[in-house]
Amino acid sequence: MDFVVKGTVLPVLEAALQPGETLISTHGDLGWMTPSIQLSQTTGGKGFFKAAKRVVGGAGLFLTRYTSEGGPGTVVFPAKLPGNIISVDVTPQQSYFVHRSGFLCGTDGIEASVAMQQKLGGAFLGGMGFFLQHLTGQGQAWLELSGEMFAYDLEPGMTMRVHPSHVGAFTEGVDFSIATIPGIANKMFGGNGFFVATLTGPGRIWLQSMSISQLAAEVGDYLPGDGSGGGGSGTGFNLSGGISSILGN
Repeated sequence: MDFVVKGTVLPVLEAALQPGETLISTHGDLGWMTPSIQLSQTTGGKGFFKAAKRVVGGAGLFLTRYTSEGGPGTVVFPAKLPGNIISVDVTPQQSYFVHRSGFLCGTDGIEASVAMQQKLGGAFLGGMGFFLQHLTGQGQAWLELSGEMFAYDLEPGMTMRVHPSHVGAFTEGVDFSIATIPGIANKMFGGNGFFVATLTGPGRIWLQSMSISQLAAEVGDYLPGDGSGGGGSGTGFNLSGGISSILGN
């Protein structure tokens, strides 16, 4: 199985599969494929409960399996937004947490589930939704991060404070929590929202320069309105936007 990232601003991941090899992805990630690639649906083999948790987390009830049958085949997964596609090696000793739409695809040994954030209220108001995707198992996984990507290796006790929507991924072992921005004036007039994510090492973190929620808010300013005004700045907390983020698909 060979992988290559092609393109620049809107990259794609092209995977060349040998007969019998399989990739998995969440719903709606396919770009194009050769006729030898056969599709099938699975709940991931871990029971209905874990599949239902994926739905709540914004993914689908089923995962799609792409298997090359009768000869070599190619399947292509495009990024949803301008940004980067990166690979990580998942092992029983090293799993990964990824933002809710960041898992692009993985080899057959990857298990994609969801993990509830530690503080329910902070997760809701922080704009990331209740869940992060959790990648476990054994194999290679491909992630998509929006905008430019920046990786940091955090030593034990080293902390990075990040706007929640700029958190792309982090390794298991990194402590993740959401806290309020200090100071009433900062909360009300700073324009950065009420909450900040705190990532504490040891481990590696990947941050994305493009905030999907802020991008949507900025684009909303140029869409036909409903009489209530434009999308406005995406930096503050918006109740309807927060609810939409939680419900996902």
